[in-house]
Amino acid sequence: MSLSCFDFGERMLTVDEARAAALELAPRPLGDEWQPLQNLHGRVLAQSLVSPIDVPQNTNSAMDGIALAWPEADGRLPESWALVGEVLAGHRHVGRLAPGECLRITTGAPLPIGADTVIMREQVELHDHRARVQHPDSVRKGQHVRFAGEDIARGAIALAAGTRLGSAELGLVASLGMAQALVHRRPRVAIFSTGDEVTAPGEPLPAAGIFDANRFSLAGLVAEHGGEVCDLGILPDDRDVMIAALAGAAGDADLVITSGGVSVGEADQVRAVLAEVGELGFWKIAIRPGRPLACGRLGTQQTPFFGLPGNPVAAMVTFLQFVAPVLRRLQGSEAPDPCRLTARAESDLPSRKGRVDFLRGIFYSDARGQLRVRSTGHQGSGILSSMVAANCLIEIAADCENVARDEVVTIQPFADICRGMPS
Repeated sequence: MSLSCFDFGERMLTVDEARAAALELAPRPLGDEWQPLQNLHGRVLAQSLVSPIDVPQNTNSAMDGIALAWPEADGRLPESWALVGEVLAGHRHVGRLAPGECLRITTGAPLPIGADTVIMREQVELHDHRARVQHPDSVRKGQHVRFAGEDIARGAIALAAGTRLGSAELGLVASLGMAQALVHRRPRVAIFSTGDEVTAPGEPLPAAGIFDANRFSLAGLVAEHGGEVCDLGILPDDRDVMIAALAGAAGDADLVITSGGVSVGEADQVRAVLAEVGELGFWKIAIRPGRPLACGRLGTQQTPFFGLPGNPVAAMVTFLQFVAPVLRRLQGSEAPDPCRLTARAESDLPSRKGRVDFLRGIFYSDARGQLRVRSTGHQGSGILSSMVAANCLIEIAADCENVARDEVVTIQPFADICRGMPS
């Protein structure tokens, strides 16, 4: 995409076109850095992790009980065994079990040489150095044994480059004995709110003012999507102040976000200022809520820039559709697009053909295990409480004119329940 006002002009872009154009702002991930294990949560791997060991390292017991060697003669398991010792987790038994011998064993302890089967403690009576197996016909050769390397084999790729490290991944890295990993740098994201009417929380509220909610919602979204927030406060409706602020932010940040000031009103100056310190890629998108949105680059660094709408819900929705994919791309994520599931509508849902509607919704599983979704109610783009009540966005395609009850719709969950699903 050549980022010029003349490429798109006044043409209205589809949501998919706008998302693809926004991703062109971040054609490659940021640089790499080594980070210790305790700092890796939420980071994205810059290189694949190859296991230096078998996991587990030893063939071991999955139960407390006795370990024995399955008799090879006739395949039948004797009821009584000679109990010749004990092996605990973290220790090894020296020597090989002879036929008819068994050892007490705890969960995680390495199997002694010659043993291939574990019988749980609840199925064994121990008395006078003998172990008597109850219901031996129910025992199967090889049961309750975890084999060396059955989780991850030595030399195998344990985690691929592009993987975001959550709690399970951190445990896996630790299980390999790795104390650090090479990850992509977190994007530094500068955030402004704009407008003479916008007032910082804690300050007296003028008669014609509003408290600044967007800066804090957007900062939370940036943090949730792996970015480092640089809060640059509130910009007044002053052209020179805006030019200086955006130019300064472009030199210090990997991404710059403003909210408000991008419509066609005389006091809405972000698009005009962008022309002074950068270039405009597009600003018209067939979406509700979310029009208008200015997207481009700033300064000689060509820092990606998003001028989001001023209405709180519209700012959050457009962040999730266009800014979040760019943040994921900057961090090397292999799946930049939003996660999507399908659910059945609990009731009729309004929409208008020719644009993608994003309704705030609540999805749940009904008694039959079918995902269903309902609207949170009034869908005004200034009703921030509708985002608080929601756990997803209901995405109604541009070619759809209303959704009838029980029709299947696409939803975008807010929670990270799609992690690891195919993109």
